[in-house]
Amino acid sequence: MNETPQFYRNTAGAFVALILITLVTGLFCANQAFLDDPLLPQPKSAFSWEVTAHTDQDQGGASTLTINDATYSLNYTFSINDGAEYPYASLALLFNVENSANGLIDLSRYSSLKLSVNCSPANVISLAVYTQDSKITDLADPASYRIPMTFFSCEDKWQDVTIDLQHLEVPEWWLRLHKFALSDRKYRLDKVSRIAFGNSAQSPLNTPAQVKIAEVQLQAENWHYMLIFGALATFVWVGFGFWVFKQHTKMLIAELQQKVQMDRPLIAYQQLSIEPHKDKEKQIVLRYLATEYPNPELSLDTIISATGINRAKINLILKDEIGLTFSAYINKLRLTEAARILSEKPEASVGEIAYSVGYNNVTYFNKLFKNEYNCSPKTFKTLYKKENAEQKDSINTESK
Repeated sequence: MNETPQFYRNTAGAFVALILITLVTGLFCANQAFLDDPLLPQPKSAFSWEVTAHTDQDQGGASTLTINDATYSLNYTFSINDGAEYPYASLALLFNVENSANGLIDLSRYSSLKLSVNCSPANVISLAVYTQDSKITDLADPASYRIPMTFFSCEDKWQDVTIDLQHLEVPEWWLRLHKFALSDRKYRLDKVSRIAFGNSAQSPLNTPAQVKIAEVQLQAENWHYMLIFGALATFVWVGFGFWVFKQHTKMLIAELQQKVQMDRPLIAYQQLSIEPHKDKEKQIVLRYLATEYPNPELSLDTIISATGINRAKINLILKDEIGLTFSAYINKLRLTEAARILSEKPEASVGEIAYSVGYNNVTYFNKLFKNEYNCSPKTFKTLYKKENAEQKDSINTESK
């Protein structure tokens, strides 16, 4: 039975299945590596939050902040007025307790915060992330949170701003206030209570300012997933290639063995020399060819001279008995014997074998052999040598 079609069907099926698995795995890893979770508009937010406003009025200041919209955008108007030592006005997204048992959420997987902003008049806005500090934070006291922050400019036209959440700066005044070393600038994003937008030292004083913030998104770029995917995909595909090579080699060996076994009973000289033939002329011709095929000078004229049988009769005998022409039959005999020697004596060289079966031209022998067995004599010998070695290993393993 020819196993070639089945092999190619199995290989094609495995290839398609592996492609699909690779694509699905790649998409999953890409989704994990490149997150894009919305915070605003609120109905689409990945985290539940409520808006809260704070000004310096609780410290005797006169700054104000009015919320115009906090559902589809953060639209608010504020005015920084004299009256407090450090005047301020901020609007915060306060994450709700339902997200976590202690009202803190984990933002450590995100690398940046992207938003669209519009300010009238032009302004410089601060962004602060309130993170828990294990040493001093009281969950009920916003002032006790460590607040890494940054600033961004905005104008009276919409513009996109991307904030690097992994490289914010803990302000010096906060470190001094809580008696931390000025070098202690580290912070963690795994326990965050709120994100606040506020004024800066460069915000205009005593001037109403409107801020519009929209399309706030938390983004992540975790290349570890893609590196893991790349390593896994490489391992799987290299393994698949090795499996295909190994199975293809086994298939070739099986086909070669089958062909050699099919050819030997039909035309190998051992059988031809002993099989009886009813026609004496047939017996003479076939036995003569079975013994003289290694002669590189063998031709129809040689047979005619040696047997006394005419050309037409010889061709008729070969056609009726074997179904081949004289040249095709001689090549079949020679190549079959060459295959036998290659399979049984792998130490013999290709040139020696070619000469021993009647070919003076090794290149021509290689060409005929490849046409007959779909591989070169060298490959044929290598495959059989490998098969014999595997069989010996299997026998030794079983014997142990």
